[in-house]
Amino acid sequence: MPHAVPYRPLNGHARGFWLVLGLLGLAIAGGLGAAHLMHHEGHIITGMTNQVVWGLPHVFAVFLIVAASGALNVASIGAVFERPLYKPLARLSALLAMALLIGGLSVLVLDLGRPDRLTVAMTHYNFKSIFAWNIFLYTGFLVLVGAYLWAMIDRAGARVYKPAAYGAFVWRLVLTTGTGAIFGFLVARQAYDAAILAPLFIAMSLVYGKAIFVLFLMAVCRASGRPLGGVVLRRLQRLMGIVLGAMLYFVAVHHLTNLYASEHHGIEAFLLRDGGPLTTLFWGGHVLLGGLVPLYLLLAPRLGGNRRALSAAAVLLILGGLTQVYGLIIGGQSAPLVLFPGFEVSSAFADGVVASYVPSPWEVLLGLAGVAIGLVVAVVGCAALPILPADLSDAAIDPDHVADTLDEQDGALAGTT
Repeated sequence: MPHAVPYRPLNGHARGFWLVLGLLGLAIAGGLGAAHLMHHEGHIITGMTNQVVWGLPHVFAVFLIVAASGALNVASIGAVFERPLYKPLARLSALLAMALLIGGLSVLVLDLGRPDRLTVAMTHYNFKSIFAWNIFLYTGFLVLVGAYLWAMIDRAGARVYKPAAYGAFVWRLVLTTGTGAIFGFLVARQAYDAAILAPLFIAMSLVYGKAIFVLFLMAVCRASGRPLGGVVLRRLQRLMGIVLGAMLYFVAVHHLTNLYASEHHGIEAFLLRDGGPLTTLFWGGHVLLGGLVPLYLLLAPRLGGNRRALSAAAVLLILGGLTQVYGLIIGGQSAPLVLFPGFEVSSAFADGVVASYVPSPWEVLLGLAGVAIGLVVAVVGCAALPILPADLSDAAIDPDHVADTLDEQDGALAGTT
């Protein structure tokens, strides 16, 4: 069993702390300015059209929402699956999950064109729509994870620690399933309309949420001078490799299933062969740089515990995740739509034409602002609350590892004498 690990907030008076907040604040201001301009000028200033109605901001929003569920996985491993090594990281895991969801929802709200009408969506529900269900899923996630975080910090919440942990674990699976179902239930788009998108989104959440968690943990420990041992990093590295393999498996099954069904041959040919930049993004960005390369960096025996390899893999996974979501959202809308399968239909409006889409700078600013909002919530939370362990060295979190090492040294010494 690990020792009781003390927690120490970030130094909110340090110059570096305010420098980071200032840079993130500039990114948020740029995003708010872009949203204001898009609200007054209309979406005509973006790259979106009446065919591609979900643009780059939706890519960032979906990526952050999916990653939020996966960021909670570290806390779930410690509490639900009783792995003591992960318990010191549970508070950061819960905080980062809430922060990423807030960032993703901020982009989603500001990209609607009329964010002032959000109250209508919150008071009038069409329960045949998965979007209505997701309002409950998102708010419920914040409430449950918030209760879970409170139970970990305040001794008065010890009685609800286990129920909150199990509730948050189940809820995050339901939330990610609901996000995947948004696309899986869209039967009008041949690129979607697949039940396997629900488990695929769960696998995506585990990969991308854990990649963001690892990068944030390493960055904040280095910036605040906190010891970070190799034991926890090796565990996270191996776990990331396993879930990445599972995600690539679901991606392969998704496309192989579509290739088996004749009605999806056209969309698969478009995405995998004839999609131009979208095809390049899939094979080069998602499969190669965002899949196979980090899989090697994470699971190669000689790279176990290598911090540079782990950091590079996490960065590639995040970039690969953005390309994956971009290909899913933009590619699914850009493909020529088959209105009447089995029949020939001709018209004068975009019949069989691939929809063009080039993101505008305003969309980029809005998407990056969502990332900045999530990071601000996480950084301020780490400064205001006892979230970060004061010591994550091997001796602090895994004394059994130290004992084994000492036993090995004693054995070696005994053998030499």
